[in-house]
Amino acid sequence: MKFSMRSSADEKEQSPTADSEFHDDYAGKDAVPVANPSKGRWERSWPTIACGAGLFSDGYLNGVIGQVNTILSKIYSDAYDASPAQSNVNSIAFAGTVVGQLFFGYVSDHYSRKWALMASTVILIIFAALSAGSYGAGGSLNGMLAALTAWRFLLGIGIGGEYPAGSVACAESTGELKAGHRNRWFIMFTNVQIDIGFVMANLVPMILVLIFTENHLRAAWRVALGLGVIPPLSLFYLRLKLQEPEEFRRETMKDTRTPWWLVIKFYWFRLAVVSLIWFIYDFSAYSFSIYSSQWISLILGEDTALWKSFGWNTVVNVFYLPGAIGGAFLSDWIGPRRALYTGVFLQGCVGFLMAGLYSILDTKANVAGIFLSLGEAGPGDNIGLIASKTSATAIRGQYYAIAAASGKIGAFVGTYVFPVIQKNAPGGKNSTRGGQDPFFVSSSLCLFSAALAFFLLPHIGQDTIRREDIRFREYLEKEGWDTGKLGVKELQVGEAMVEGVLGEKV
Repeated sequence: MKFSMRSSADEKEQSPTADSEFHDDYAGKDAVPVANPSKGRWERSWPTIACGAGLFSDGYLNGVIGQVNTILSKIYSDAYDASPAQSNVNSIAFAGTVVGQLFFGYVSDHYSRKWALMASTVILIIFAALSAGSYGAGGSLNGMLAALTAWRFLLGIGIGGEYPAGSVACAESTGELKAGHRNRWFIMFTNVQIDIGFVMANLVPMILVLIFTENHLRAAWRVALGLGVIPPLSLFYLRLKLQEPEEFRRETMKDTRTPWWLVIKFYWFRLAVVSLIWFIYDFSAYSFSIYSSQWISLILGEDTALWKSFGWNTVVNVFYLPGAIGGAFLSDWIGPRRALYTGVFLQGCVGFLMAGLYSILDTKANVAGIFLSLGEAGPGDNIGLIASKTSATAIRGQYYAIAAASGKIGAFVGTYVFPVIQKNAPGGKNSTRGGQDPFFVSSSLCLFSAALAFFLLPHIGQDTIRREDIRFREYLEKEGWDTGKLGVKELQVGEAMVEGVLGEKV
């Protein structure tokens, strides 16, 4: 059984010697570089922006529901707090996102990157609007919450579609950008967009509460959800103009039968490693968002104005941005693999420091900000990049979808496990150990992730996508699979066609 794991040295030795080189064995179509020097800068850049920037919707629409939950609790008090819909409204989008990731991962590989992306965009627009207009028959609270829960699940499917359809197409589109800058632009229009979305998910409700005042919160939460229509709507025209990425046209298996057993033999181990790192990162990152509210309550007290609480949540989320933006450049300078294990190793060290000094740091949000920022510079920025570049184009959507879904499952598990860790700490949730133990757990997992990345992830260069396609072709040919079947029909050069051409020449 052949694995696809290689050390950095092995990768460099066995890769083509220059970024522009292609093997000459692939029927002319592979001798054409992806980048087109005749295109202007904007013409080469806008597909990357159009494909990736939709992940802003993930950050905003997932983040804003926490503030909406707080507003609904303030409006309906005990009736809402006692309702099972409270937890459903918060978590149901996670379930929809996993479904959307897996479904659109298959669609983007077997049908079209562009139309999978368009479908997810339409879903986001429709169900963001319906969420804002949630209404129960006869004005029933339970009916309204049931409607909101249903729309949030379907909205999650659209959010999930942005991952395999948008991020994968974004990664493939970066092949047209200047070498040495490709990783940063991928990250700027994927993970950085998610983080900006989280910031806006707190800032917008704060502004709306100031505008409507706490006497008109029913309008504030609906407008906060309704504004989620704007990001996907603003990208609709650009996405409609998109063409299929050139790599997809050359390497897709949509017009032939996928050799699943060969794919599994070649990629199962690498996919397991990438998925585990993503699971661990989201397990900690999403779970720690729970504790921002605890730090804020310590700073502000229990009876603070709602807008101030949202404002401090905005400050906490801003801490993600320096790490995310700085990590984008770091990924180009030292490579995604090194950036990931360096960032997550330092995050683990800071986490252990915070745990040890928790009793004197429990109100120092700046130290927590360093912890969050390092996480973004490491796995936050690079795990999606690695997932999008460590598999062949033919199965990249499904490969990425499985890894991303593992992350969302990790986030969902973490939000339930961390409160249990706190509850079972010596002294209980509000004790020093109740604050320390989550950091001990998270920091230990950070160091484990660093070891996984250091020992098991391959080197990832500026042209890894093309080189991975070459490796996969070579593997398929070695196993006796006809690689002439790869690509859209007009680019296919199957065995029968080659024999026919040779026969005519003879």
